[in-house]
Amino acid sequence: MQRFGVVHELYNPMPGRFKDYIAVPKPNMYQSIHTTLIGPNGTPFEVQVRTWDMHRVAEFGIAAHWAYKEANNKSGKKSNVVVTDDKLAWLRETLEWQKDMQDPDEFLKTLKTELFEDEVYVFTPRGEIKVLPRDATPIDFAYSIHAEVGHRMIGCKINSKMMPIVTKLKSGDIVEIITSDTPKGPSRDWLKFVKSSSAKTKIQQWFKKAEREDNIVRGKEILDREIKRIGMSHSDLFKPEWINNVLERYRYASTDDMFASIGFGAIAPGKIITKLLEEYKKEHEEETIEAKIQELTTKKVSTKKPPKSGVIVKGIDNCLVKFSRCCNPVPGDDIIGYITKGRGVSIHRTDCVNMQELLQDENRIIDVSWYNEQTKGSYNVDIEVLSNDRTGLLSDIVREITSQKINIMGVNTKTSKERIATIEITLEVENIEQLNKVLKAIRKVDSVYEVKRKK
Repeated sequence: MQRFGVVHELYNPMPGRFKDYIAVPKPNMYQSIHTTLIGPNGTPFEVQVRTWDMHRVAEFGIAAHWAYKEANNKSGKKSNVVVTDDKLAWLRETLEWQKDMQDPDEFLKTLKTELFEDEVYVFTPRGEIKVLPRDATPIDFAYSIHAEVGHRMIGCKINSKMMPIVTKLKSGDIVEIITSDTPKGPSRDWLKFVKSSSAKTKIQQWFKKAEREDNIVRGKEILDREIKRIGMSHSDLFKPEWINNVLERYRYASTDDMFASIGFGAIAPGKIITKLLEEYKKEHEEETIEAKIQELTTKKVSTKKPPKSGVIVKGIDNCLVKFSRCCNPVPGDDIIGYITKGRGVSIHRTDCVNMQELLQDENRIIDVSWYNEQTKGSYNVDIEVLSNDRTGLLSDIVREITSQKINIMGVNTKTSKERIATIEITLEVENIEQLNKVLKAIRKVDSVYEVKRKK
């Protein structure tokens, strides 16, 4: 310990970077004391102190006498004390590994690196050390500093050289993260390369928040469009006290939660507007208000024979209706109709990838609505599951789906070289609520990090 006193007087030690492997040896019997210091030019370096016997183990591997050692028992007689099972297991594994090695030098070199294979030690430009999992990348490094650094990351320097952000880091690397003031956020592909669970969690949280914000915007647009359709305006209905009553009725914590729910498809906009109109009616004696409420609830009280398709085409009875295969709408989705040439009306989700092209021909667009969102039927829906590959993954996903009493119409799987599994599944569901329920169940499966409906 006197040697440590000398080096600590010469250089400033890094807090928290002292490790005593003598008091607590590694399972392979490696023993040493480590400390990390800041050099005269600000460059961090590590000092290791150990005896010659300890150094011999670190440099040349294990010795045969590890199998047993002599010790005195209470009676003064000598007896053999067997080394613990974990050390013997490591020894047996290493000896088997040696048989497969052709080059003794290669075996020795690899054995030495095995002593520290579970983690890498890298530094910030200021000399702060970061401990990351083996094969970690600058992406892991960025998120270990702060989530916002990771979200704003656009590049990196490793040892003062520009390098790809998926480069595997080595102990001793000095990493500098390059960020942008106008970032686009993380890429989903980053999940294929990051090794630390904290980085994965922060990336997934970013996408969850981003999707929520998209749903909030979409929900506002859907609600305003429906309010406009009945001849009213946003300002007519959105009084604070009325909105609070709606939030309380449907148990939303905020208006953003309500908008997000509409945008996600968890609740129909008509239900929200109906409740607002009931509040409006208390302060306005207008005959048209009752008619508007009746119009919004007509799908529930209509005595007309429901259309076989489950969809009402405005102004047209007994119209041929077909559900588009590009987006596979189900009851509860916001839908729009497109008049085809000779094949009736094609029903699309409003967020269908082909909508921009269809909207260019406004004369072919027609209003459509579900007759009853709770009407039972069979609708095929394509979903995509992204997961870290593992044994039994598909079996666990199928088990969750069948537990919801949902038919699986088709499955297609593929696994990338990074061991990322992409599973495309065609489900047969009755409505949006049943679909959302099964998507929620699949998200809980171990190793699954994203489940989405294909557009």
